[in-house]
Amino acid sequence: MTFPEKKKGCASLPNQNSQTPLGSHATRDNMTRAMAWMILSGISFAFMGATVKLSGDVPLTTKVFFRNLVTMILTASVAFRMHQNPLAATPNLLRLVLRSLFGLMGVGLYFVALNELNLAEASLLNKTSPFFVTVFAVFFLKEKFSRAMIPALALAFVGAVLVIKPRFDMTILPAVAGFASGMFAGLAYTLVRSLKGKESPNRIIFFFSFISTLATLPFLFIFPSSPTGNQWLALIGTGVFAAGGQYGLTFAYHHARASRISVFTYLHVLFSLVVGYLLWNEQPDILSIVGGFLIIAGAVISHRATSRENKGLN
Repeated sequence: MTFPEKKKGCASLPNQNSQTPLGSHATRDNMTRAMAWMILSGISFAFMGATVKLSGDVPLTTKVFFRNLVTMILTASVAFRMHQNPLAATPNLLRLVLRSLFGLMGVGLYFVALNELNLAEASLLNKTSPFFVTVFAVFFLKEKFSRAMIPALALAFVGAVLVIKPRFDMTILPAVAGFASGMFAGLAYTLVRSLKGKESPNRIIFFFSFISTLATLPFLFIFPSSPTGNQWLALIGTGVFAAGGQYGLTFAYHHARASRISVFTYLHVLFSLVVGYLLWNEQPDILSIVGGFLIIAGAVISHRATSRENKGLN
């Protein structure tokens, strides 16, 4: 699939765990507010991952259902409060649906990784999504590829390999799922980029949560479960923290340009490391730690390359 819009400049890092906020930004960046919202987002997404793990043996589709149900209710409420119909006819329906399906696959695979891996390791693998966006944007949006991105992509790939620690047995599957979640998230974010200026952020988020909720609803009956009281709290918490993380990102990108704020999405990994250690005494091994540093180093290089490119275009 290709999209007709053609944009100049190298791909900038979008946010990674669900939908990239869109829309115009203020003339002046307010980094203090942007960082505050980004910190809130990172903490929320870290706790979302924790609640997924705390929900235990609840079926995966049930976890994904509740992750999206709360967000769907919130975004629908925002739309109705603004006297908008989020389901109104649109020429961008196909892209909205594809973005939602790719996002759903990314979330599902991320939850698979969360069930088996350390919280920080699963978060790191999911955070490869910005690098996939860089590649997909070149092919699908015809964006210019900057040579400065080559070392960033190389570092991210090597880092992911160190976190995955390839083995020739079934134990590698959760790590592969985490990496694949980043790829599908990257596809979803690329579609979001193609919708910039065509659909509001709230509608894009609503469509993702709406379609994901509808897609997973039948599985509540196909794979019925009887969650305990604590598991119910974890499922509800998954939805609440997912919504908090998404809206935190939305407001962060509202207060500052993506080229300045996007790299701070990796705070999610730091918070996940802390939460995982406090709740389960999780301590990533040396290969995962080195791999994490390489992925983040790649993100920093990409961020700087993007900033230089943007300055050159202004």
